Amino acid sequence: MSTKARVDCTQVDPKICPSFNLLNGSDMLTIEQCAQYQRDGYLVIPGFKSAEQIAALRARAEQIVNDFDPNESRTIFTTRDQESKTEDYFLDSDNTVRCFFEEEAFGPDGELRQAKALSINKIGHAMHDLDPVFHTFSRDARLAEVAVDLGLQEAQVWQSMYIFKQPGIGGEVRWHQDATYFDSTPISVTTFWFALEDATKDNGCLWVEPGGHRGPLRERFLRNGRQIRMEKLDSTPWPDDSTAVPLEAKAGSLVCFHGLLPHYSAPNRSAVSRHAYTLHVTDARTAYSSQNWIQRDASFPVRGFV
Repeated sequence: MSTKARVDCTQVDPKICPSFNLLNGSDMLTIEQCAQYQRDGYLVIPGFKSAEQIAALRARAEQIVNDFDPNESRTIFTTRDQESKTEDYFLDSDNTVRCFFEEEAFGPDGELRQAKALSINKIGHAMHDLDPVFHTFSRDARLAEVAVDLGLQEAQVWQSMYIFKQPGIGGEVRWHQDATYFDSTPISVTTFWFALEDATKDNGCLWVEPGGHRGPLRERFLRNGRQIRMEKLDSTPWPDDSTAVPLEAKAGSLVCFHGLLPHYSAPNRSAVSRHAYTLHVTDARTAYSSQNWIQRDASFPVRGFV
């Protein structure tokens, strides 16, 4: 571990120190990377996870899907019209492990159009705590160091998702901000997004609005018991092709982005899948909203990266 002073990315001003090259105390992020994160709201770190680590996670995800009985639930995952489409199966997935189908997985007869393994949209939402393989992948001391460098002094990992982005039917994820689902005062949620396969424009990579994290929170997804609703907060329009940029990333890359950063991914109409794994993390120093859809108590406490 370096003895150099640690630098908090939220405090770096690129106008003041544009050529400061010392590594942070964690030996993970440079001053330039911190400055980029502050400026753009995101950071891509190539080669963060090894091929062996990725293979282990993918094999475990395949096993979970193989063990999943489609008759257990036909619930699809969508980011559109969530108030009308959200049901008990989704709400009760907050602190367990469940599979969700792609919107286009089923034909007019109600049967799967393709094999079950090619029909699942995602697995969620507590594998990082409940599954040994996902736990090992998620509890990484290097992630704890990156989190501190990004300003998360007391990281709390609330949610994990394994996203398949299936070939041909991988669904669109509309423009949104992750703080919509993980509100806190002040907002601290940060997304850790791992490319488990090459993410390209052809197979539905992320698109972001550089600097968009300096804009307002547009909406909040609120839960009170079994009732949920989307509260509109701000009418600022979502980005378009004139401001959005693609985040193509090689397998093994870690993409970190601020909870207010608008992001989107297009449908995957290619013949190649785009597997990814995400963690949503807040800082315990901020006040986590009691109306966020995922809550924890003493019987299942929220934990950090280590």
